Amino acid sequence: MRGVGLGGEGVDRFVSRFTNRLDAKGRVSIPAPFRAVLARDGFDGLFAHPSLDAAAVDCGGNALVREIDQLLALHAPYSEDHEFLSTALYGASEILKVDAEGRVVLTDSIKAYAGIREEVTFVGQGDKFQIWEPGRFRAHFEEARNRVRDLRRELNSRTAGEPRPHGARE
Repeated sequence: MRGVGLGGEGVDRFVSRFTNRLDAKGRVSIPAPFRAVLARDGFDGLFAHPSLDAAAVDCGGNALVREIDQLLALHAPYSEDHEFLSTALYGASEILKVDAEGRVVLTDSIKAYAGIREEVTFVGQGDKFQIWEPGRFRAHFEEARNRVRDLRRELNSRTAGEPRPHGARE
């Protein structure tokens, strides 16, 4: 396993990123820090659905399911928006079984959607994590870094001239 992660049992968020290989049976080990968060969350298995806006799969447990329920609650039951969201998020979801060694078998539909062949990159995003094909993630990560740089420049230009708190850097 190659990865970058935070240790400690007190972190109840999916953080950092890890890249693992699929084995000959198509299984992949969920990173230990992610398994610990899932265990504390109490979800039996791994809830997974295609990301709404990336070539990745969103994964998690009860916290992710609660986020989806909260999003759906913003829309009237049986409204078109509610129906579309529930179809995209629940209708395309899968509950993957996690074996005793912390591995899951990625279904053909998950692998096809994310373009996964031999390796998987797990990316923490707080209440959920994403599964990516490593090359696609590298491109996405570069885009994210560039957008954050642009956002920082924009925020800095908006606040130019405002006094900075003591010790803040330019």
